[in-house]
Amino acid sequence: MRLLTRAELTQSLNDTAEDSIFLDPLLRENQVGAVSIDLRLGYDFLVSVLTRSPAVELVHEEEARRRGIQSYFQETRRSLGERFVLYPHQLVLSATVEYLSLPKNIYTDIVVRSSYARLGIGVSTSMQPGWRGCVPLELFNHGNTPVELIVGSCICQAKFFQIDGEETYVNSGSARKYFGSIRPTVSKAERDEDLKILSKLANTP
Repeated sequence: MRLLTRAELTQSLNDTAEDSIFLDPLLRENQVGAVSIDLRLGYDFLVSVLTRSPAVELVHEEEARRRGIQSYFQETRRSLGERFVLYPHQLVLSATVEYLSLPKNIYTDIVVRSSYARLGIGVSTSMQPGWRGCVPLELFNHGNTPVELIVGSCICQAKFFQIDGEETYVNSGSARKYFGSIRPTVSKAERDEDLKILSKLANTP
């Protein structure tokens, strides 16, 4: 696996071939760094909220109760340039302004930019080969002070790795729970097949 450089990233972004990286919109050329591309904070947010329920219950979707994971989040939206306050120890789900489409031989790591990490903001996720959509951002404030985030600001960066082989995430047959999303999406952990198996084991005398 090899990290792509600025020259390789620029060439791929300007190429229209199927095996190239698609990223839109790219608002300025210097979003492409030496070994990464800066990505912008999007408009939509899912804010985690306290409820009367003592915990988020993870049961397989076939056994899911009336109260779903979505009920633990509140939706809100901001316009470009508006501010969103991320409070200490708060989880907020968002997505990037940019739509990303990866070829089948490119893997991507998403990390918070150093300037935001120094404010206590955490972002860490990865995109499998063949993935497409607006990049999901799981924002968390690890600090003790609220931080104002501005919609459209470059909050994270993507690092692209070229991998060997012809494996493709799109046709692998595995469940693609977040594939193609353009807005933040809550956890779909209840779709994990292991939960059904574990439930049966727990209920076995």
